[in-house]
Parts: sequence; structure tokens; C-alpha cells
Amino acid sequence: MRIMGLDYGEKTIGIAISDALLLTAQGVEVIRRTSEAADLARIAELIEQYEVHALVIGWPKHMNGTVGERALLSETFAKKLGLRFPALEVVLWDERLSTAAATRSLVAADVSRKKRKQVIDKMAAVHFLQGYLDSAAMRSKKELL
Repeated sequence: MRIMGLDYGEKTIGIAISDALLLTAQGVEVIRRTSEAADLARIAELIEQYEVHALVIGWPKHMNGTVGERALLSETFAKKLGLRFPALEVVLWDERLSTAAATRSLVAADVSRKKRKQVIDKMAAVHFLQGYLDSAAMRSKKELL
């Protein structure tokens, strides 16, 4: 059983997966968006490959906590995932500053600007999925397992 984190963007979807013990998040890939059908098909392949039982979708709220256009698009995407994968739990997770944190990590690791651009969405997904895994809500779920 694993959890998948999805950083839903206009051009890409960053994908991260938890380990089987639900302790750590690792980056898997960046899906270059072509069509909704193709995007969902690739996500379905990854769900099957990694035996995913829950999806955590990045929810990019404004810094003041309000929901803007990008967050509404993520909510719509989460609803589509819920319809496509009804057996999976779908969670919206606040991802404020996840891209900034991912960028700082990549800069600290001396990753070139070109390479950072290729992996930033995947790393942002890792960042907020790790936050979800570390959350009090997730710790309660782990106790039930």
C-alpha cells in the first residue's frame, strides 16, 4: 500500500510515491500533459504499478488561505480522479510554498537551472506528500493499519 502525490499544473503533473511503510516520499516522474485521457491513463498505470491506495493532490491556496483559480483547478482535478478511481481515497493537501522549498533544495544541491525546470514539479510533489505523511492525521491512520 502506497500513497501517490500529484502536483497538478497547467503543463505538467509532478508525481511522487510513498514507500510501502508510508514514511518517506520519492519523486517518480513528471507527466507532460497532452490530453486529459492520456494524463489519466498514465496515472492509472502508475497506480497499478505502485499499488497505490490513496491520492494526495496539491492544493495551491493563496498565502492568506483563500482559494484562487489554481486551487479550483486542483479541486476539479481531484473530483475527476475520485470519479475515475472510486476505490481510492482522494485528499487535497495545502501545498503553499512547496515549489519554493523544492527549488531551494535543488539550488542547494547545485542542480542547474535547466535540470531544475525538468524536475521541479516532481520535487514539489515529494515535498507536500512528505508533509502529508508526517502530519498528525496520517500518523493516526498508520496506527489503524
